[in-house]
Amino acid sequence: MTVPPAVPSPAPAAQAPWNVLSIVGFVLSLIGFNVVAVILGFIGLSQVKKSGERGRGFALAAVIIGLLSIVVFVIVMIVAVVIAASNTAVTGY
Repeated sequence: MTVPPAVPSPAPAAQAPWNVLSIVGFVLSLIGFNVVAVILGFIGLSQVKKSGERGRGFALAAVIIGLLSIVVFVIVMIVAVVIAASNTAVTGY
């Protein structure tokens, strides 16, 4: 009985590079630069769609985290202004 010759395994396919703007946008969204993170996230999404690079998840996360942080900040500021305006002891009236 003869043993068939070993079939060489195919070379691993080269993976697409990471989109740098997506990663930077994600990191900035975690640090707190939310407006910049949202902008970079949208640019990263556009680039990933056109070029086929990896990083769509990072871009989406940058947009989502950035927008949620902005919304939370606006709500907190509105609540703080309403509380400050309703507190008459501070204004002396």
